[in-house]
Amino acid sequence: MVIPRVVVAAPSSGAGKTTVAVGLMAALRRAGQVVAGFKVGPDYIDPGFHAVATGRPGRNLDPMLSGEERVGPLFAHGAVGADVAVVEGVMGLYDGALGTEGFSSTAHVAKLLKAPVVLVVDASAAGRSVGAVVQGFVAFDTEVRIVGVILNKVGTDRHEAEVRAGVAPTGVPVLGVLRRDTRLTVPSRHLGLVPADEQRDQAERAVDAAAELVRNGVDLEAFVTTAKAAPPHDATPWDPTTEIASASDGAPLGPGAAVASAGGVRPVVAVAGGPVFSFRYTETTELLTAAGADVVTFDPLTDTLPEATAALYLGGGFPELHAEALAANVELRRQVAAEVAAGLPTVAECAGLLYLCRELDGHPMTGVLPATGRMTGRLTLGYRTAVAASTTRFFDEGRRVRGHEFHRTTLDLDTDVRPAWHLPGGVEGITLPHVHASYLHLHWTATPDVASRLVAAARERAR
Repeated sequence: MVIPRVVVAAPSSGAGKTTVAVGLMAALRRAGQVVAGFKVGPDYIDPGFHAVATGRPGRNLDPMLSGEERVGPLFAHGAVGADVAVVEGVMGLYDGALGTEGFSSTAHVAKLLKAPVVLVVDASAAGRSVGAVVQGFVAFDTEVRIVGVILNKVGTDRHEAEVRAGVAPTGVPVLGVLRRDTRLTVPSRHLGLVPADEQRDQAERAVDAAAELVRNGVDLEAFVTTAKAAPPHDATPWDPTTEIASASDGAPLGPGAAVASAGGVRPVVAVAGGPVFSFRYTETTELLTAAGADVVTFDPLTDTLPEATAALYLGGGFPELHAEALAANVELRRQVAAEVAAGLPTVAECAGLLYLCRELDGHPMTGVLPATGRMTGRLTLGYRTAVAASTTRFFDEGRRVRGHEFHRTTLDLDTDVRPAWHLPGGVEGITLPHVHASYLHLHWTATPDVASRLVAAARERAR
């Protein structure tokens, strides 16, 4: 596949690569290009802004969660129909999972994609020294092709001239210069930016401002030329239907699958959405659909369960900031409690785990699980290798997975609780025979059988 592509990276976090990447996506779209946006790593928030900028689903590329062998196919899948792909990096260019020598870093993904890299450098507190930074990043790993620099947060014309003079000896072209712009301030909170789904109007204004900044400060033609210089992408696009068939060893997925493929009734899998439950990977719903489900999104702040719900998926988000509003939807809380007690197959991650507890920060939740949730001052963040602690409808005991945690809440558990996972530091999560609830976020492309199992359980319940 010939996919023009560029990875937007930076020497460190805070350099402005999200502003630049989102601005590039939006500016290119406004110039008539069909743009595919990607984010390196597990982050959910940036892909939400990518979706606003491109009008297409934002997607993640994470060798740690999906496996490095899937990065190329997932990229090809997400780039189908696009004229150009913009991949936003994570942290500093060479920063990966701790203790792994850069595994899952932006540089790692750039090499897997054979994609050129454009380095965004915060020049606000430096002049000629920016050239030394660029030269160091070019020399650090010669397999990473840094083909351009975008100077961000530049002050005066004199400042720009000094920085350009410092970069010139490196031979790396300056593709753009961006000045400071207060309109690009996006609301933040204890876990980073406010998700685009929570404040759509504000997100759209921020994207518009980023697009204007990039259009005025970056040579878009040169950027596209750089993207087109990427070699052909030698990967077969990831296909959810193929993955589901492989997960079931090619065997039929049960009577319901045949009915669905023949145009009959498909079991309804309800997926929590809205402002609170915005953290889920695009491929999750694609896998559920490929497994034969009718995926219906609902907002737990205002809705009840969709009609004929036969299984439930509750993803991540910020329930601690909406606990009172979630508690106020009494009908849904009672409905979820009754349905789960009656055997509704349910998978819950992070926010979903908290919603299934008895209460969150003193506000009543559904009461499905024997636990209460509360906010703390401690951030839990990082990749985890986990082993399933017991057998449920979705995981067999001993199953090893890689996931990611990202929260400041904790659970107070009742005694005699069946944990979901064994972690290096202990156990985590709660399971019932038909419920798997955990803080751990998984990328289901690495565990497509989970989607198959959830839909199979939904078919049984629907029958």
